[in-house]
Amino acid sequence: MLQKIHIQNYAIIEELAVDFSPGLNIITGETGAGKSILIGALSLTLGERADSTALLNKEKKCVVETIFKTIKNKAVKQFLSANDLDSEDELVIRREIAPNGKSRAFVNDTPVNLNQLRELSSLLVDLHQQFDTLELGDTDFQREVLDALASNGELLQQYSTVFHQYIAVRKELEALQSEQSIANKELDYNRFLFDELAEADFKENELEELDAELKLLSNSENIKQQLSSIYFELKESEQPIIQQLRSLNVKLHSMEQYHYEIASLAQRLQSTQIELNDIADELERIDDSVQYSSERIQWINDRTLNGYKLLKKHTVNSTSELLLIKDKLQQKLNNILNISESIQQKEKQLRELLKQCEQLAETISSNRQNTIKPFTEKVNLLLKQVGMPNAKIKVQLSTVALNEYGNNIIEFLFDANKSNRFEPLRKVASGGELSRLMLCIKSLVAKKLQLPVLIFDEIDTGISGEAARQVGIIMKGLSSSHQVLSITHQPQIAAKADAHYFVYKGIEDDKIVTSIRLLNNDERITAIAKMLSGEKPTAAALQNAREMVSN
Repeated sequence: MLQKIHIQNYAIIEELAVDFSPGLNIITGETGAGKSILIGALSLTLGERADSTALLNKEKKCVVETIFKTIKNKAVKQFLSANDLDSEDELVIRREIAPNGKSRAFVNDTPVNLNQLRELSSLLVDLHQQFDTLELGDTDFQREVLDALASNGELLQQYSTVFHQYIAVRKELEALQSEQSIANKELDYNRFLFDELAEADFKENELEELDAELKLLSNSENIKQQLSSIYFELKESEQPIIQQLRSLNVKLHSMEQYHYEIASLAQRLQSTQIELNDIADELERIDDSVQYSSERIQWINDRTLNGYKLLKKHTVNSTSELLLIKDKLQQKLNNILNISESIQQKEKQLRELLKQCEQLAETISSNRQNTIKPFTEKVNLLLKQVGMPNAKIKVQLSTVALNEYGNNIIEFLFDANKSNRFEPLRKVASGGELSRLMLCIKSLVAKKLQLPVLIFDEIDTGISGEAARQVGIIMKGLSSSHQVLSITHQPQIAAKADAHYFVYKGIEDDKIVTSIRLLNNDERITAIAKMLSGEKPTAAALQNAREMVSN
């Protein structure tokens, strides 16, 4: 709801503030008094272009500020959140135009650009002027109208959930298929590499151990000779070292009584003798274990040759790295099998989701189709009532591939002159016709759609009498659930107001300025009487005005 507009230094408005009411707000006044200037100022806060020519005083900046009440408007709150703007129950939009022509826009005192301002304003205000190309030509709005009347809201929520799941699963499937395609190109080569390593069947550290064994076997004769020689000197020579140590130890023991340190030295010598005896036994065991085998050497050479080729092929340096490569190749081969299984699962899931989408889309489409006839009949009847007896609307429902809103494209077609040639609204309807058509349509869906503030600027041009009264009745009905502002010259429409504002010119400091005030009941009757019979209304006009206001 638009609560207030405050204007400074715009056109012929020095300063003006208007507090609007819920329901139907009617603005009247003499031609040239500044009614449309008021709408022009409002348009600045909706994101319209501005320049310094609009300034009354060229040395001061122009400021237009609007205050909206947005407690229940979820779309506005989502916009504010998405753009990091303060979300409050009251929304203050301010537009400033400097004398140099530069302008700035603010939402709750936070600077915004014009694109942001326009997007936000489209959620707050629906402005209809005589020469506008209106949103009625927008197929999204046409679909929303038909779905609201068809009570498709819950079905569309279900469909949207399933459709987005369908899109997500389809993307996942495409990603898996792409992954599989790449994997399949490498499959044969990876399988060959894996089979080669599997056939080699190396164990952990095998190549390193075989290399050590080969060195041992290749030097076995020299090793055995040296080991035998050492063993011989320790235990089997004419004077074995171990035997000599034993004799020396006996001599030391015989002298223990003469010096207190000799006993410990004799003990150490005995330990050395025992240790050398153990070393000799170990040398004998190693000597016995070292056996030269040409067959074993050949087998190790063949085995390590294959291993070194694989190390070079995979550019690694150890058996453990080869085994790691083998494990990775195994994982790649397993993944291809897993991808195939995942693809089968995704394909099944996609078929199920597609079936659900198609079933829901068909139900939604059927509801739309069933709504078209009563909708067009009601709109065409209303068009006659608002002074368009030759105009007709028709709804074209086409079936297309599944999209975010089902399987239809909806187009409102219009024939203004009984030519039986229906064309899209955006191509054939004039601004005034579109405004009245929009009024008729929105009156039908007002209680089923969350509409912004509706503003009609002289959409009654070219009509009078009963047609104007019907426009007033429709506006009044529409205002029961939505705030409506209308600038009008028709007394029949003005009589339906919940709040009647009068725009007038005055002279202040030798300057013509525009002012506005809210009329009381007596002032309303006088203003409507003047609209009926002129500046000096007759008694009959005043009585007629009273009757119009009371009905």
